Amino acid sequence: MIYIFDESDEYFRCPNEALETSGALTLRIKLRRGEAANPKVILYPDGGAAEEIAMAFERTSGIYDLYNAEIKFEAAGLYWYHFLIEALGRGTFTVPEYAGGGFQVTVYTPPASTPDWLGGGIIYHIFVDRFFKAGDAPIRPGATQRSDWGGCPYFLPDEMGIVKNSDFFGGDLNGIAEKLPYLEGLGVTCIYLSPVFEAASNHKYDTGDFMKVDQAFGGDEALERLCKEAHSCGIRVVLDGVFNHVGSDSRYFNRYGSYDDLGAYQSAESPYRSWFSFYADGSYESWWGIELLPSINEREASYKEFICGDGGVVSHWMGKGVSGWRLDVVDELPDEFLDPLCAAVRKADPNALIVGEVWEDASNKLAYGVRRRYFLGGQLDSVTNYPLKNSIIACVREGNVEQLTSTMSSLCRNYPKPALDSMMNILGTHDTMRILTALGGSDFPEGKLAMSNYQLSQQEREMAKQRLMLASALQFTLPGVPCVYYGDEAGMDGGADPFNRRCYPWGLEDAELLSWYRRLAKLRREHGCFVNGRYELCESRLGVFAFTRGGGASRILIAVNVSDTDRVLSASGFNYDLLKDEYTDALTVSAGTPGIFSIR
Repeated sequence: MIYIFDESDEYFRCPNEALETSGALTLRIKLRRGEAANPKVILYPDGGAAEEIAMAFERTSGIYDLYNAEIKFEAAGLYWYHFLIEALGRGTFTVPEYAGGGFQVTVYTPPASTPDWLGGGIIYHIFVDRFFKAGDAPIRPGATQRSDWGGCPYFLPDEMGIVKNSDFFGGDLNGIAEKLPYLEGLGVTCIYLSPVFEAASNHKYDTGDFMKVDQAFGGDEALERLCKEAHSCGIRVVLDGVFNHVGSDSRYFNRYGSYDDLGAYQSAESPYRSWFSFYADGSYESWWGIELLPSINEREASYKEFICGDGGVVSHWMGKGVSGWRLDVVDELPDEFLDPLCAAVRKADPNALIVGEVWEDASNKLAYGVRRRYFLGGQLDSVTNYPLKNSIIACVREGNVEQLTSTMSSLCRNYPKPALDSMMNILGTHDTMRILTALGGSDFPEGKLAMSNYQLSQQEREMAKQRLMLASALQFTLPGVPCVYYGDEAGMDGGADPFNRRCYPWGLEDAELLSWYRRLAKLRREHGCFVNGRYELCESRLGVFAFTRGGGASRILIAVNVSDTDRVLSASGFNYDLLKDEYTDALTVSAGTPGIFSIR
């Protein structure tokens, strides 16, 4: 090769991670002597003018000449670079070949603090109506109270073609409080609740009143009780903040006259009218064209004050014991709203958690033509880790260790270390099919009617369980914090919404899976390297993905073997097999299993 440069290798890019402001980056490249020379780094801030930096000759290494350059960064932002190299007698060329994108450098202002209670723990995501029923709570007129706990949620549209999501199984916040001993035994340190504010639907993403907890969930007192009792167990409560749209049946829009307030739909004189965008024909802007969900203009000053101001929605609920927010579709919240929102959260509690729902690489996210700055300073602590979710599934289902390797390399390189260590590592959510189904299913039917009857065969289920043990081992040990979607640990299956939102199967849990999740949680509690320990790839080939966490004399090695052959990773040393509870001098990982070892 005429040149050698590997962005994932710390020899060529050091440090191979995001940089704090005033940090320095050293780049190296090898050029084949007599064929290439005079390399330059072309550096440009995102959207800015390019700067040309000459690289210095360092030394000769075999048939290559080694060059280096040190670059210092004073301002937070995204930067891009590529190399311009002279091919002797043949003009110039760039590395990468297409220099328009180049290689990314993330430079960030260190956060004043990140939640010290998050690392080493487990987040547990609960869809409130389907977790546990403590009693009979009132529901809205027109809603359906289900008496068949565990039955199939209603999914067919009504005569108007609308799926109302108006069937309730009765799960509530008091029910979650009653199950705190179960959650504590599972190792949960943070409960992330689906929306709890007053709304017509069972999912509550159609907010009716931001200042009231829905009576079907037990009302304000139930949330306060849950926060207080959970905190006494060492568990924090995080709410789902849905701030980019509300329900058409809300105090603010009031399309159906359900509230005493003069809603925006009812009159141009409504105090909420400026929150929404209406067209000349009387129609209005709605979220993804769903009329039940009118979109909010988050730049409107009165709305920002209502959510972010003193006594507003954020400060009100944090005063009731809430410890943070997961921000729904955060890419639809402009910086003009997200900045004061995050400031309001940290003003109420500097140790609160702010997680954004992002499905892509959040470090370079472009949303509606705007580059987002979630991690550059002052905004998010973390995001939902969908890239890792997708790569874990590809690894354990398809044997694609290369994709997982690439994803981890990219995340470690692009995300600030505090954000990386706080990532919400998911395998399934209320927006995706159950992880057990995703890992074991095949020939998924088209349409909700067909999917409502879909079940894993016994053979598929056993295969899915084996794969889930591999997947959860990665979820619990890679950088970030595992987020378990309620019931995954119990062996729940199901397709996408609403079949991923069935009731928790109390008394019918898969005992083997439940025991496995508890064991993983115990490992996280007992080994501090899972809080913020260094991630280092050890092996990625022949169906084995292995890495270490920690540093110095004490490290944990984690390996998953998705091949059909047993593998020995090391034949020397005096190590401890944490899954078998025995000392070993050979790190053997059987086919289709994970291995977790304390190594010296």
